[in-house]
Amino acid sequence: MTDFANRRTMMVDTQVRPSDVTKFNVIEAMLAVPREVYVPEARKEAAYMGENIELAADRVVLEPRTTGKLLDALDIQPDELVLDLGCAYGYSAAVIAHLAEAVIAVEAEDFAKEAEANLSQNGVDNVAVVEGELAAGAAKHGPYDVIVIEGGVEELPTAIADQLKEGGRIGCIFQEGALGTVKIGYKLDGLINWRYSFNAGAPVLKGFAKQPSFAL
Repeated sequence: MTDFANRRTMMVDTQVRPSDVTKFNVIEAMLAVPREVYVPEARKEAAYMGENIELAADRVVLEPRTTGKLLDALDIQPDELVLDLGCAYGYSAAVIAHLAEAVIAVEAEDFAKEAEANLSQNGVDNVAVVEGELAAGAAKHGPYDVIVIEGGVEELPTAIADQLKEGGRIGCIFQEGALGTVKIGYKLDGLINWRYSFNAGAPVLKGFAKQPSFAL
């Protein structure tokens, strides 16, 4: 029988801590959440590898280092409401649930059902899974203190920017070809000001690709 608890500790000690993830609540959350529960059966053995786990053509579970550094940079507080876009089978939402007061996780139909079942079976009771288009978000539950996007972005949809509370933070992996850059955005006076955080990559999510501009 695979010792997933031991692998989880090793993941944090070899992939997360050495990557300048210093916030104790993030480390604690990643030690607590059984990552193997939130991946397809066929990928359980790969759950703690230091790479993105592919789920579909444009969908992955982000590698542990990326998740840890992103959450460390966002500095989620215990009284905050978080929008998690693209939680896949629920892993990111389960980790964020340890940090925030409540999480709204948006997913497409197939993933949403899996995520809801996984979170429920693991007693995560402060996450609501909303089925829908990732690029539409979940405006009726917002605005949000923090928005986390679990995949690549070329262009942030206006609908998502509008759901971020004034003074709130958003974390994105901006993809330019093969190069991915994680930036943290701060909303001030209705505008999001972006700051570089670190390099990481992920496939561009549906609805987050740059719209072609037409020249006459």
